[in-house]
Amino acid sequence: METKHFKMVDESFLCENCLAEVKPLKKTARDHCNKCLYSKHVDVFPGDRKNGCRGLLKPIAIEKFKDTYKIIYRCEKCHEIHKNIIAEDDNFDGILKLMQNPTNY
Repeated sequence: METKHFKMVDESFLCENCLAEVKPLKKTARDHCNKCLYSKHVDVFPGDRKNGCRGLLKPIAIEKFKDTYKIIYRCEKCHEIHKNIIAEDDNFDGILKLMQNPTNY
C-alpha cells in the first residue's frame, strides 16, 4: 500500500475560472481560489503537481470535517471528486450557497 506524501505548496496563482489573483495563505497551502472557490486538478498527492488532468475543479457542495468544513469538488474534465478544507478568507457567501447543495454527489 502506498502512503500519501504531502508537500507544502503555498504560492500565489491566477485563478483560471474567475481570473482573480490569489495570494498565498501563509498558514497552510493555498489550494483553491478564495473568490470563486474553484481549484485545479494538479495533484495526485497534495502538493506533488503530478496529475496530468489539469481540469478545473468545480465546487459542488460543503461537508463538515472535524471542527471545520471541506469544499467538495467535481473535476470538469475527468469528473473525479476531490475535497479541500476551507480557508479563513474564502468567499463566505459562496460557502453559504454551496451549503444549500445536497452532499450526495
